[in-house]
Amino acid sequence: MSTIPSLGAVPRRRTVDADQVRRLVAEQFPQWAGLPVRPVARGGWDNFTFHLGDTMVARLPSAAEYALAVEKEQRWLPVLAPRLPLPIPVPLAEGKPGPDYPFAWSIYPWLEGEPASAERVADPVRFAVDLAGFLAALQCVDPTGAPPPGKHNWFRGGTLRTYDEQTRRALAKLDGHVDTGLARDIWKTALDARWDGVDRWFHGDVAEGNLLLGQGELTAVIDFGTCGAGDPACDMAVAWTLLTADGRQAFRERLSVDEATWARGRGWALWKTLVTCARTWGSADREAGEARRVLVEIGQ
Repeated sequence: MSTIPSLGAVPRRRTVDADQVRRLVAEQFPQWAGLPVRPVARGGWDNFTFHLGDTMVARLPSAAEYALAVEKEQRWLPVLAPRLPLPIPVPLAEGKPGPDYPFAWSIYPWLEGEPASAERVADPVRFAVDLAGFLAALQCVDPTGAPPPGKHNWFRGGTLRTYDEQTRRALAKLDGHVDTGLARDIWKTALDARWDGVDRWFHGDVAEGNLLLGQGELTAVIDFGTCGAGDPACDMAVAWTLLTADGRQAFRERLSVDEATWARGRGWALWKTLVTCARTWGSADREAGEARRVLVEIGQ
């Protein structure tokens, strides 16, 4: 999935193609050199993802900023996996930079499933409860030594004030198009909601493309590039971006989310939605329509 860079310039992405991946695999992992390589449909923004044979994927960061997550994923995903109720990607190998590719990269097992969407979810309440159960288990993993918020995850798990200036710019651009008064009130409430200071593991980008379904049910959670330990409120944003009203309530009850955490989670959802709305306003594409829909959900 795409993260929204909040500080500084937008990362300079490289182009990666299947031929490059074949060369990297052949040079570094000759045991897999004969396997076919082809791009994964909807392979994401932060990383280029390629099928490697039928059971593996090669995942290559698209920019230096995204490559910061490789070492973290290699170190921590094997620790997290046995403690979670659903499959997550566990690295099979770590690739090194090559002659025409400058970053570390990874090979993972291919996890079957289709990206979640409201239309594909069979039972919205059960999906919400299952997702909450996964996040509850993640939060219970011992955070000792876990990566704190930082450049490696765009400061997910840190204070929302990191995004205050960006949010205010989006609100100014949207003034006259949306209810910016309500949005400012929600944002202020989120900024004022205090965190208890207890570090907990979080995923950081709980979104459609990172939740896999099988027959309409949640079967796996992928893409832990923004994970870390800190304030887990960022993972609450999915309550407004994907869940139904009934699912949102079930999700909150299963996680026993207090008022302050819920308010911060709403703020996380608002920040990303406002930035997307400001960037896509006037467009008729799916991303723009989805952002406007989520903004309505946040305001209810």
